[in-house]
Amino acid sequence: MSTANIGFEENLWGMADKLRGSMDSGEYKNVVLGLLFLKYVSDAFEEKYEELAADEWSDPEDSDEYLAENIFWVPKEARWSFIKDNAKKPEIGQIIDKAMIAVEKENPSLQGVLPKDYARPALDKIRLGETIDLFSFKVGDEASRSKDVLGRVYEYFLSKFASAEGKNGGEFYTPSSVVHLLVEMLQPYKGRIYDPCCGSGGMFVQSEKFVEEHQGKLGDISVYGQEFNPTTWKLCKMNLAIRGIDGNIGPHNADTFLNDLHKGVKADYILANPPFNIKDWGGDKLREDVRWQYGTPPVGNANYAWIQHMISKLAPTGTAGFVLANGSMSSNTSGEGEIRKNLKLI
Repeated sequence: MSTANIGFEENLWGMADKLRGSMDSGEYKNVVLGLLFLKYVSDAFEEKYEELAADEWSDPEDSDEYLAENIFWVPKEARWSFIKDNAKKPEIGQIIDKAMIAVEKENPSLQGVLPKDYARPALDKIRLGETIDLFSFKVGDEASRSKDVLGRVYEYFLSKFASAEGKNGGEFYTPSSVVHLLVEMLQPYKGRIYDPCCGSGGMFVQSEKFVEEHQGKLGDISVYGQEFNPTTWKLCKMNLAIRGIDGNIGPHNADTFLNDLHKGVKADYILANPPFNIKDWGGDKLREDVRWQYGTPPVGNANYAWIQHMISKLAPTGTAGFVLANGSMSSNTSGEGEIRKNLKLI
């Protein structure tokens, strides 16, 4: 399958969606994105493997050769060629689960991240094998092209799953047009970038794209994030890995208000799309929190808790760009008007 076709990602999605059958979109998301990640790590590994095999002084089975270039080491039983050759076997679910376990074991940064429930009886193994065949496309010979193509596919699939899941999809994906606007406004060329509710990592991906497009150095920015939902945290880890972004999103998922994983971080740029109007955010446990410099946010709505949390994370010359519900800019209930007045937003 050629990746040069117009609408490659769209065509791939259309075919993958047909294979979904009656499976729930949220469940299918983890099946498909896990497979795409396995395909990515295997493609990157195979590219380096062929390069080393052509060099008589190198050993293509030496894991250190890969780790030195930030390429994940992929054991034989997890390589895509092996997965593809076994796609039609009834035990393909167990084969993929073992592959995910093997990749995690060899790469500590992926510990506990990859999905491992492909063997469950409810997952149609014929459709699973067909999906593996669908993803067995050749990317081409250009260096780094695999990362670029699979990164685009992963991002496109995230957007389609978010759309399919409606309101719930907003928890892990912000529309790319919104992210692009925030990034273009803040222009994060250099320094620390922070997202307190990072979802699947779109703000970080777009920031890296911005730096690349403006001939900046990727090493000049560092990214920090936190995500409460455990499944979304895993999606973000995979998304950043596919993009080659060495981001710090904490060792696990955690509640930003009750368990700040980046206490010492002061950010030059904050980009965020917090969940709107969250009622049960733990405000009753945080009435005296030092972050509420401009007034205590109401227990029944987290909007102004998010704003003040982000302000507390800004470096002295830092800038924040974030998305909030329309009503938050005019609400005067539960002291929100007073907080806005103290913030000089009115």
